[in-house]
Amino acid sequence: MSGKQTAIITGAAGGIGTGLVDRFLEEGYNVVATSHGANRKLTTSGSLVLLDGDIGKQQTAARAVEAAINSFGSIDTLVNNAGIFLTKPFTDFTVEDFDSLVSTNLLGFFYITQRTVKEMLKQKSGCVVSITAALADRPIAGVNGSLSMITKGGLNSATKNLAIEYAKDGIRFNAVAPGVVDTLMHRNDPNESTLQPAMKKATVKDIVDAVLYLAQASHVSGEILHVDGAAPARRW
Repeated sequence: MSGKQTAIITGAAGGIGTGLVDRFLEEGYNVVATSHGANRKLTTSGSLVLLDGDIGKQQTAARAVEAAINSFGSIDTLVNNAGIFLTKPFTDFTVEDFDSLVSTNLLGFFYITQRTVKEMLKQKSGCVVSITAALADRPIAGVNGSLSMITKGGLNSATKNLAIEYAKDGIRFNAVAPGVVDTLMHRNDPNESTLQPAMKKATVKDIVDAVLYLAQASHVSGEILHVDGAAPARRW
């Protein structure tokens, strides 16, 4: 078993997930990374275990937690990065859209976080950082993501509630709420100019820096850290 800290990172196949995996490894963590249909060049090494699987399935969560415990002996940080974001007029959303959002954004969070917390309770320590969205509590006219925000806003609320529930057990819960990030998800977004006009997008590094801060800030819990360039203060 390793004496280093161990992080589980979901949604590691690209964008923010790739940046998170690389940075946590650079910081000396062991990493268990999950992705659905991995398309990045990562190989399992002494400090990295890469698992392919749908985060909305219980077995993916089970495999990730088991890999962390069996390979490294503990789980110190969980980063719930896997997520999807859909924009449509509210009346155009379908049941299939709803099911997809709930599966990835909510069930994905629930399955792996619950299993991870059970392990952290044995240690009496640990932290969970979830990637949500600034739009959940800072809506912008013209960006029609109401169904997506049901899930992302729910994660913000769960984060605050869990921080209180497990404070006495030494487990911290926080979230990073990005605005527009320079990843493939937003590169061809028709709403790009509406989301962040006259302002550069956040970089992956901006989000990774925020996650790492919350992972290491031992006296911070129950916080939603907005990384959106103060978007609501701008003129729309």
